[in-house]
Amino acid sequence: MCGRFSQSMTRQDYLALLADEVEKDIPYDPEPIGRFNVVPGTKVLLLSERDEKLYLDPVIWGYAPEWWDKPPLINAHSETAATSRMFKPLWQHGRAICFADGWYEWKKEGDKKQPYFIHRADGQPIFMAAIGSTPFERGDESDGFLIVTTAADKSLADIHDRRPLVLPPNAAREWMRQDVGMEEAESIAEDGAVAAEQFSWHKVSLAVGNVKNQGPALIEPVS
Repeated sequence: MCGRFSQSMTRQDYLALLADEVEKDIPYDPEPIGRFNVVPGTKVLLLSERDEKLYLDPVIWGYAPEWWDKPPLINAHSETAATSRMFKPLWQHGRAICFADGWYEWKKEGDKKQPYFIHRADGQPIFMAAIGSTPFERGDESDGFLIVTTAADKSLADIHDRRPLVLPPNAAREWMRQDVGMEEAESIAEDGAVAAEQFSWHKVSLAVGNVKNQGPALIEPVS
């Protein structure tokens, strides 16, 4: 976890909860992003702060430094990322937000794995803490980002033992600030997550398992 999510609304739908116009240097685009099945290894719109303004950049979901001889990683544990050899520089200088409608999780039920779509019960977008190699605007193929995860709690643990670190808008804004230090960021990760009670989930079609499939039907409930 997190290995798949939906990022389908318009940019403004997500940004409206995070910043005033004066804080953004992001061109207006009325078209929905329309990605209902975002997969690792593809470029994803990532929100970050530069010079006290917010920017959206297409960044590859996945990260592997030059010395890493394995497939790129897509998640970083909040409990260890700030002190690990691989992630400490990203935690210090590359904090960002990956916004989404919700994420998918697979749970073994009988002899198959059933996908679920997990989202905020109030219908608001979610803001997942992310870390990545900077500067994001370079767009280099070798650069990338990871979604920060934390231990699932309460009823969310019934679906999976990990969950993305989803932050409320005010904490998400603080997470991105360049003047927020590493220890402050750790405090945000420890105390700022949206509570499990604020999420809802439902079974969705097995079609989401095929990375080629897209469309709103992927997030609709199935019996």
